[in-house]
Amino acid sequence: MPRTHEMIESKYLKKEDVGAGTLATVRNLEKEQLQVPNEDPKTKWVMYFEELAKGLVLGPTTIGQCEVALGSDNTDDWIGKKLVLFSDPTVAFMGKVVGGIRVRAPRLTPRVPKASAVPPTTPQVKQPFSDMDDDVPF
Repeated sequence: MPRTHEMIESKYLKKEDVGAGTLATVRNLEKEQLQVPNEDPKTKWVMYFEELAKGLVLGPTTIGQCEVALGSDNTDDWIGKKLVLFSDPTVAFMGKVVGGIRVRAPRLTPRVPKASAVPPTTPQVKQPFSDMDDDVPF
């Protein structure tokens, strides 16, 4: 049997589509008419990715996150760059906390130095005044 989120079809990405983190490459951005229930149609930007069939609807918060994560306010610079899309349970929509998608830059994996065959030796450093082991209070 399907899960409830699978029963509601959408042309655009949902939080369940990306889970804890999905790495995706920006393919293009398009302006599209969206219909929200009980509202007039709105024109929104939608970001499409090489790896995903559905697009991500961009609101002001997500646009700002993309600008920071992709390092530019020029959307031409975003094409071909990677983003991590993840589900954030604190996202609000129409005044209600419902969860949604957020984006961030991919984490850089730190380089781990190779272990050497011989462990490094720590030279014994004599602490200054270590030979003055008396009880003088000053």
